[in-house]
Amino acid sequence: MKCFEEIISEFKTIAKDEGVMLFFIFLPLVYPLLYSWIYNNEVVRDVPIVVVDDSHSVSSREFIRRMDATPEVSVALHCGNMTEAKRAVGHGDAYGILYFPKDFDKKLGLMEQAHLGVYCDMSYMLAYKAILVAATNISLRLGAELHNSAPAVEFRDVPIFNTTGGYGNFIIPGVLILIIQQAMLLGVGMLAGTRREKNSNPNLNLSTLFGRATTYFLLFAVMLAWITLIVPRIFGFVSLVHAYDLAMLMLPYLLACVFFAIAAGNMVRYRENVMLIVVFTSVPILFLSGVSWPQSSIPAFLQGVSWIFPSTFAIRGFVRMSSMGALLGDCLPEYIALWIQAIVYIMINITLTLNKKRCTD
Repeated sequence: MKCFEEIISEFKTIAKDEGVMLFFIFLPLVYPLLYSWIYNNEVVRDVPIVVVDDSHSVSSREFIRRMDATPEVSVALHCGNMTEAKRAVGHGDAYGILYFPKDFDKKLGLMEQAHLGVYCDMSYMLAYKAILVAATNISLRLGAELHNSAPAVEFRDVPIFNTTGGYGNFIIPGVLILIIQQAMLLGVGMLAGTRREKNSNPNLNLSTLFGRATTYFLLFAVMLAWITLIVPRIFGFVSLVHAYDLAMLMLPYLLACVFFAIAAGNMVRYRENVMLIVVFTSVPILFLSGVSWPQSSIPAFLQGVSWIFPSTFAIRGFVRMSSMGALLGDCLPEYIALWIQAIVYIMINITLTLNKKRCTD
């Protein structure tokens, strides 16, 4: 009964706090739509580039013509030197530079390895990918034509999981899962900071703890269903999840997030502090999950740090389910890790609550 009363009380507290409502309701509802809409095109077309041709040869002109004919790239400018080309990129007139050295055609004629420079603006990864892919494909084709050779084994590139080859299908699943954790940290941390500022935390006991935890669990269960099941279908992202397997994976994730957020809230002194911490850590946490950087290339120490966050294992499991059609049995390491995290954070919160109760008594 006391637990139920605490649930009602916490819902009322959330409804009265506009800042908490922003993070509990608005952020999980709107931010996934905004982020997915930005990357909905998946790939970019006609990325403008600058050409610096010191070779002035038939071979370089043919290469430029083929580059301009690709759907990924458009030759926007021709510059006399690299200084002018860099200035054009700096002004935003292009996203990359294609440079042909003087000996480009000579080396090709001698059947030696010729070099050309491809310089890209790394601030826009989609443009960087388009320029690099176009230049690589054309260089391979021209190389084969010049040597009058055919590949020893004919192959066909068929994407299995990320069928569009786009950035959206690659990174969006991880971001969607991370939003739940970060939104919960923001909202719960803000509530904890407000209570600490007002010194309004009377009758702290286990009923209070589990009543508040149930409130957050119910709210974010709805948000999680919206983010994992509905948003990907709105924007046509690859979604091969099975409802039962997804629900089983997300159950320990939500529990771990709830009690992780409550435990982290104990360290929040002022309600504004949590915003700086969460915003600063969001990108590193995404990288540590291994979704945008190979997990095998992450140092052991940083991998250990990543185990603190429930999003690490949930992202890995959800990406496999969403992009590869994996079942729960295929994600057992992540599933077990999430349950361990949930149990550990529950025990931490029970210990902290009992200690606080003894101090107040």
